[in-house]
Amino acid sequence: MRERFYVTTPIYYPSDHLHIGHAYTTTVADSLARWHRFAGREVYFVTGSDEHGQKIQRTAAAKGVSPKAYVDEIVASFKGLWEKMNIEYDDFVRTTEPRHHKAVQAVFQKIYDQGDIYKSSYQGWYCTPCETFWVENRLEDGNCPDCKRPVELVEEESYFFRLSKYAPRLLEYIEEHPEFIQPETRRNEMVNFIKGGLEDLCVSRTTFDWGIPVPFDAKHVVYVWFDALTNYLTALGYPDNDEMLGTWWPADLHLVGKEIMRFHTIIWPIMLMALDLPIPKTVFGHGWLLFDSDKMSKSKGNVVDPLVLIAEFGVDPIRYFLMREVSFGQDGNFSRKALIERTNADLANDLGNLLNRTLSMLDRYFDGVIPEPAARPNDVDQALIDYANDLGGMVDGCLKEFKLNEALIKIWQLVGRANKYVDERAPWNLAKLEDKSELCSVMYNLVETLRIVALVIKPFLPETGDKMWVQLGLTDLDTTCLDDAKWGGLPVGTQTMKGQPIFPRIELEKEDVPEVKQQVKKEVAPIQEKPEGVIVNIEDFLKCELVVAEIVEAGSIEGADRLLKLQVDIGEEKRQIVAGIAKHYAPGELIGKRIIVVRNLKPAKLRGELSEGMLLAATAPDGTLELVSVSAAIPAGSRVK
Repeated sequence: MRERFYVTTPIYYPSDHLHIGHAYTTTVADSLARWHRFAGREVYFVTGSDEHGQKIQRTAAAKGVSPKAYVDEIVASFKGLWEKMNIEYDDFVRTTEPRHHKAVQAVFQKIYDQGDIYKSSYQGWYCTPCETFWVENRLEDGNCPDCKRPVELVEEESYFFRLSKYAPRLLEYIEEHPEFIQPETRRNEMVNFIKGGLEDLCVSRTTFDWGIPVPFDAKHVVYVWFDALTNYLTALGYPDNDEMLGTWWPADLHLVGKEIMRFHTIIWPIMLMALDLPIPKTVFGHGWLLFDSDKMSKSKGNVVDPLVLIAEFGVDPIRYFLMREVSFGQDGNFSRKALIERTNADLANDLGNLLNRTLSMLDRYFDGVIPEPAARPNDVDQALIDYANDLGGMVDGCLKEFKLNEALIKIWQLVGRANKYVDERAPWNLAKLEDKSELCSVMYNLVETLRIVALVIKPFLPETGDKMWVQLGLTDLDTTCLDDAKWGGLPVGTQTMKGQPIFPRIELEKEDVPEVKQQVKKEVAPIQEKPEGVIVNIEDFLKCELVVAEIVEAGSIEGADRLLKLQVDIGEEKRQIVAGIAKHYAPGELIGKRIIVVRNLKPAKLRGELSEGMLLAATAPDGTLELVSVSAAIPAGSRVK
């Protein structure tokens, strides 16, 4: 039997259009679903819309429309956004659908029939924006502890669900199943909340009617969270489709924002216990996507519309940024500048440049046709081959633990290795040899690496995977699987089709660029580029103090995979220079090298490290970079004139 993977997002509340934070959750779920399908597993991916409640009724009334007309328009925008972002869900549950009404009423009736729902009267505090009941000792300064907005005193006849009865059983379950609530920090928060005492939950309302009627008492509507949580069963045909429920339940993963963990890890599992159904395997509460370190909120006016970003940057840069920039489970920060820098550095310079320079060389040396590898791999070849061959398994392992950004780091490590491999193996030099066997092998290795990258990247960046596949001259990408991401699958004799760069660089706007322009473009190039055709006089040129410097130490900088930290001797003193050359040189091969540096450049900090100068380098059209250097006959400190 094939492994199965049932993944869900929250069903989103249609109080307004979705923002980038919602896109984050759904993009993660979509990428996981795509990967598990690629890995050969059966997948069921569900999302939807949570359309009932007092807040919706009030909003619709303020707009002069019916609640259903209001939510229909907003939900259409949800589906439009998911289509734009290439989200491939298997089911979209709307809580206004008849099938969902049936499921909710069946759940309510069953729990009532066994005595776990009872009628009483409720007097307490209710937060309408959060659709949440609060006892007074949980309030913060009299406000909702979640959204910090005022609560309303509510007094009405209600039905109650015996949460308190199940608290000891739930605590025992959490202790025995640490994987149920992830990450660990969220688990600790929920355990403390339960130990603080669970009140029975009010699960019906009578002061408004936009909701699902209680099946045996039509003047009550079901509490919106009791209603919404049931969607995960609705998608499986509950209560009528026992076969589908038996196939897919329990869910493997509920992806939710950390602010709704309490509903998913306390109310929902207790509902399932009362229904005698298994508990979901994992509820993962991811962090918030912040805007300039502040939580996005429509009331603050700091929400980011993903449709605007897609129109400007395309879909895949947005998808990549969301998953790569944030350590899953922690809060992440969104800014337009960070998006541009990440796109330029990882997508344009690393991946796009590797594809373009490789296919350009293949055109030059073999008319774009994949050659047969002819030479025995040397150590450098074998290191690339081994990493590429292991990549699929490494990514699969990361994603089984929901480490999406680590999975992407693994992929980009291969991209980085391949870029360095170009410089190490120097195909332009091999092309000068009469024996072309090494050149054949090197070019095959590069294109085969790109084939594997295209395969494993497609679940995350669907359009990029497709574009790469086409340029590599391959077909039937949609029929591939994880087993195809093994070395040697590239057909010899394939005619590649080099196209336009898949990720053109994005220029930072002037207001986004700090004073030292060289040091903000993700430290991509080791020199500051100047416009061509500018004439300078000799006085201007002589302002630059160019000297010979000997590199005495070199090392990497944690968290900056493009930078090296160099200690250089410039004759009368030693200085530290930070340079974006890690893709082209290993630290060990730089020791003793005598290079040319600008001695009088204004010092600046890069990734927290002081840089007291700038080295000179030359970059060829194919991306090859070499430091400008002199022989050992020229001592450190010598002026360059």
